[in-house]
Amino acid sequence: MFYKKTIRDVPLDGQCVLLRADYNVPLEDGEIDDDYRLQQSLPTLRHLLDRGCHVVICSHLGRPKGEVKPEFSLEPVAARLGELLDKPVGFISDCVGDRVFQATKRMTPGQVLLLENLRFHPEEEANDPEFAQALAQASGAAYFVEDGFGVVHRAHASTEAITHYLPSVAGLLLENEITTITDAMENPKRPLVAILGGAKVSEKLQLINRFVGLADRLVIGGAMANTFLAYKGLPIGKSIYEPGQDAVLEQIYAKALQKCQGKCSVDEFLLLPTDVVVAKSLDEDAVSRSIAVQDVAEDDYILDIGMGTAKHAGDTLQNAGTVIWNGTLGMAEHAAYAAASAYIARSIAQQKDSLVSIIGGGDTADFVLHWDEQKGGSFTHVSTGGGASLELMAGQKLPGVEALLDA
Repeated sequence: MFYKKTIRDVPLDGQCVLLRADYNVPLEDGEIDDDYRLQQSLPTLRHLLDRGCHVVICSHLGRPKGEVKPEFSLEPVAARLGELLDKPVGFISDCVGDRVFQATKRMTPGQVLLLENLRFHPEEEANDPEFAQALAQASGAAYFVEDGFGVVHRAHASTEAITHYLPSVAGLLLENEITTITDAMENPKRPLVAILGGAKVSEKLQLINRFVGLADRLVIGGAMANTFLAYKGLPIGKSIYEPGQDAVLEQIYAKALQKCQGKCSVDEFLLLPTDVVVAKSLDEDAVSRSIAVQDVAEDDYILDIGMGTAKHAGDTLQNAGTVIWNGTLGMAEHAAYAAASAYIARSIAQQKDSLVSIIGGGDTADFVLHWDEQKGGSFTHVSTGGGASLELMAGQKLPGVEALLDA
C-alpha cells in the first residue's frame, strides 16, 4: 500500500487542480522528439477529467537557468498533449501573475490549461516560498497533485514549497513509479540481477552498495567500469574514469567478498568487462575494434563493453526473476557503441513474460524507448525519472514525495 494520499483519497470532484507534471521532453527544431512522459501522464489527467476537475498543469523544460528562453517554451507540449487527450489544451505564456489568475478563473470543468516553463523564474529552483504561494494563488486550485516523478528528488518551489499552500497528493504516475520500483528492490522475484552503467562510481555509490547487499548478480558497464578496471590494475588507456576511488572500491569488494563467502567468487558476483570496444578518438566515425581488456593501449578510449562480456551478462539473465537496469553500458548515443546495450535490451525483451524488468530513467530509458518498437512495451516498467529513480533505488528519501499528505 502506498504511504501517501493519492487522487483517489481526496474529494476532487468538480475542483480546480494544480498538477505538477514532468514534461521535460526532448525537442528537435521545436518539435517533440519523444512524448513518452506525456503518454505516461495521461491516466492521471483522464482520472481528474472524469471527476469533473479543471486542470492547471505546471512543468519545466530544459535548463533555462531562470531566464525566458523561447527555445524552452512549453507551447509545443500543449499542442501535443491536446492531440493525445483528443481535446484542446490551453496555453498561457507565464505561470504566475494576474494573467494566469484571470485565465484560470474562466476555466470550466473538463478544461486543461498548461502554464509556461516554471524555470523561466529563478525562484523555482530556489524553492522560494513566495513564488510557490504565487503559483498556488494564480492557479486558483483547491488541491495540488504531484505527478512529476522525474523532479521529486528536488526540493523546488513546485515540488516542496507548494505543499505548504495547498493540500497535496500523488498522481497515478507517481504512485506507480514509487510502488513498482520499491517493490522490485525490496521484494524481488529471485534471482535479482542488477545492471549498472553510467559514468561515475561516486554518483551511484549508495546504489552499488545497496545492490551488493540485495542482488544475486551485479553487472558493471559504462565508463563506471573503467574505474573498477583501473582499481584492479588493468589498462584503460585514455578512457574516462574517476580517480581517487580506491578506498570506496575496496569497501565494495570487501562487502562483496563477505556476501559471497564460498558460494561464488567475487568476480562471478560482480561482473566486469573482460573485453571492450576501443577507438583512438571519441568521434562517432572513428575506427573501432573489440579487444581483451588487458590489450587496451595507452592511446585507446574504451567506448563500450565487448560482445563477449555482453553475452556473459545476457546469460546471467536466462534464469533471472528480476532485472534492474540503470545506466547504458557504453557511449550508446552513438550507434557504433550501442551494441552491448542493445544486446542486453534484446535479452531482457525476449523474456518479458517471465522476467520482471525495471528500466531506470534518464539515458537508459531514452535508449530502450528508441530501441524498442513497442515504445517500452517489451519491459515491465520504464521509469520516467532519471535522478529520481536512481535515488529511490538507493533507498533515499525524495523531498517531493515526503512533502505530500500521509495516507
